[in-house]
Amino acid sequence: MNALQFFKKNKFKDIYLIICMLYYVNVEFNKDFCIVKENHITLGIKSRPIKGEANKEIIKKIGKHFGISTSFIQIKSGKRSKQKIIEILN
Repeated sequence: MNALQFFKKNKFKDIYLIICMLYYVNVEFNKDFCIVKENHITLGIKSRPIKGEANKEIIKKIGKHFGISTSFIQIKSGKRSKQKIIEILN
């Protein structure tokens, strides 16, 4: 269980927590998988890297994996690269 899953599971009524997690993401094309190990995520995506479609799919997959809205996920660096750093706020 990572920190994000821990804080989602243990909700505190009167305390608001702002969590910022950075993950290093590696992308492989024409595959469909999601592997998370500590602060590294390896994703397989089907979308082509044209007009940001691949980045949108990456954000959707990460949001689905962690069970959070895609509005909390940002690509901090590597928008035009297979290797990215993403930030998850919650």
